[in-house]
Amino acid sequence: MTSSDERFVGIDAGKRKNDVHVHGLADESQYHNDAEGIRELVDNMLQLSPALIVVEATGGYERLIVVELSAAGLPIAVVNPTRVRRFADSLGQLAKTDKIDARTIAHFASVVRPPVRTLKSEEEEDLGELLDRRWQIIAMQTAEKNRLHTSRGRIREDIQQHVDWLTSKEKELKQEIARLIRSNQEWSEKEALLQSVPGVGPVTAATLLADLPELGTINRQKVAALAGVAPFNKDSGKKRGKRRIFGGRSAVRRTLYMAALSCTRHNPVIKRFYHSLLERGKEKKVALTACMRKLLVILNAMVRDQETWSHIPAH
Repeated sequence: MTSSDERFVGIDAGKRKNDVHVHGLADESQYHNDAEGIRELVDNMLQLSPALIVVEATGGYERLIVVELSAAGLPIAVVNPTRVRRFADSLGQLAKTDKIDARTIAHFASVVRPPVRTLKSEEEEDLGELLDRRWQIIAMQTAEKNRLHTSRGRIREDIQQHVDWLTSKEKELKQEIARLIRSNQEWSEKEALLQSVPGVGPVTAATLLADLPELGTINRQKVAALAGVAPFNKDSGKKRGKRRIFGGRSAVRRTLYMAALSCTRHNPVIKRFYHSLLERGKEKKVALTACMRKLLVILNAMVRDQETWSHIPAH
């Protein structure tokens, strides 16, 4: 039940403007998505003192809003847009405009009440941005390498030069990521623990440091859910549906996939677990997802107990 004096706010973040709605109130407001507009938003939210503010993850448009509202001590949660869309579908809400979206997000906040986001430190933000940029560079590398197969002459030469530049830039980013981690003693110690695991490299360790700071502080179920590798039931009556994974932090899940793939070849524990699942008739994709989850649970326990891989008993 929602207390009559509790206020739940939904924000639809856009490139230029942010639409804001307070659940239960008729008035709606709009703010420019710049420093001045966000200051005005923060001031108004401080006056309102809401129980919860919810904003969708919109590819970065929401970042400054989250930082400033969190810094002001306001309770803000960042959610996957798919969750809000499913919520809207369950209400039969088909129309979609910025104002309607803000209203739906506010309603979602009042009913679901997602957990408040812990504000990342400036170092975590820097590390996350470097990792994001590295993935962007890799995506461009892949696209350009694919173009090489169908190009010729002068264009082929131009593409090759771009590939070489991208390769050099990706190397620079990896070095900068490593320097940033070395400058933080806590990160350095945690990275050493993570990289003691066969199949876990510097990129996986850095991604977990930046995007899963809760690692080692929460239980296995919660850490799997945060990473989006926890299986969810889809049953109805006597029908037993397939278990599926969804949501979670995409950067963590993507990195875990690559790490688990490596572990099925080079990590004796994960390799044995993977092949045992295949022998029991599991599909490769299902088996690999289970390996992602098992690897994450092991890493979580290692960081919690401050133990390297050599102390992990054979599974």
